[in-house]
Amino acid sequence: MVRTKLSRLLPVVAASAGVFALSACGGGGATPAASTSTPSTSASPTSTTVTTATSSPSSSSTPATPPAVAQPADNGLCKAGDVKLALGQGDAGAGSVYRPLRITNSSSKPCSIQGFPGVSYVAGADGHQVGKDAFREGTKGNAVKLNPGQTAVADIQFVNVQNFDPGTCQPTAVKGLRIYLPQETASNFVAAEGTGCASTKIPGNQLAVKTVHPA
Repeated sequence: MVRTKLSRLLPVVAASAGVFALSACGGGGATPAASTSTPSTSASPTSTTVTTATSSPSSSSTPATPPAVAQPADNGLCKAGDVKLALGQGDAGAGSVYRPLRITNSSSKPCSIQGFPGVSYVAGADGHQVGKDAFREGTKGNAVKLNPGQTAVADIQFVNVQNFDPGTCQPTAVKGLRIYLPQETASNFVAAEGTGCASTKIPGNQLAVKTVHPA
């Protein structure tokens, strides 16, 4: 009876041993698969770092080219720095004095002038304007070409401001005239002390100017 029971237990023990062996083989086979996945995930950051490092120098290697600056064209007109201005002797009549504004080309090249100069009284240390600009009397004349040393003239009328009511005129001491040549943005100063009307509402003109003509 004992032998019979042992003979029945032996197959059961052998079968149990086979199950344990298979479990051991299955556990050992899963480990390599898990370890092979780790290198593949660490390769991605390396390639990104290399791309970023090599792209930076290429973007700054080409210097920016500054835009070209256009130079103003010389149109042949007389500029403020090309001339010397002076007031000639005047003639009195009908409550006004008429004096020629002499415009002399003091540069080394010819220049042209055409039209009415801008004329106004100025006063004070800052040269502020007093009253309205000179009224433009008559029609625009032909262009006058001035070679170096030559002179053109524009006649200016100076009205005696005592003819106006003082309350309306607001009489103000002036130091002279600010002159703009035709089509010029820079001005010249001509000394001519006197009295002007600070008000811009006088019934008339305190200054008037005619077109430029040859001297």
